[in-house]
Amino acid sequence: MPQPPKKPRRTAERILEVTLDLFNRFGEPNVSTTLISAELRISPGNLYYHYPAKDELINALFGRYEDELERLLAASEGVRNVEDAWLFFHMLFELLWKHRFLYRDLNDLLSKNRRLETHFQTLLDHKATAMRNVLAGLHLGGALKMEPREAGPTGQSMVVLLSYWLSYEYVRDPRHALEPDRAGASLMRGAFHVLSLLLPYLEPASKDHLFKLAGEYQ
Repeated sequence: MPQPPKKPRRTAERILEVTLDLFNRFGEPNVSTTLISAELRISPGNLYYHYPAKDELINALFGRYEDELERLLAASEGVRNVEDAWLFFHMLFELLWKHRFLYRDLNDLLSKNRRLETHFQTLLDHKATAMRNVLAGLHLGGALKMEPREAGPTGQSMVVLLSYWLSYEYVRDPRHALEPDRAGASLMRGAFHVLSLLLPYLEPASKDHLFKLAGEYQ
């Protein structure tokens, strides 16, 4: 007879779900392991059994984000037109939003966590490769004309904007910017502003289509 799933695994999963929610709502520096265990209604000892240190919770959540991001970045090779690019960046921003605590407190986290420090550098390189893929795909599809020497700095600017958009949104409205009901508008604005870096290079029809897609979020 098959054995039922082990309780410790279910508990470990639930701990990560609740921790992600708390980190996103209040920011990682403001969430203690005591608060996490209280939210879960488990003892601190039970939490410690699964994750002996707060850094292990952060690393586990980051590992999930890293895996999802790598899979999504691979889709950059399929971008051929503005609509493809719009969908790709919207999905990227949805993933960032899901793990927004990382970007809200990025510099603080990197200063305290060696694993994040090294792995984020790798992710930046992979994001830059994905941006070059997007630019090459749009060029191949006839949506964009850009000299090869322009692709490097443009792609890097796209990475910077992509990585720090949520911080910008937070600075604009610290009390409300990262609330769930603001997600849709924030993600749309982010996707549009990353793609707006391409406006000088887009063919007229593609430029018009981008503005149409962005609509009220321009």
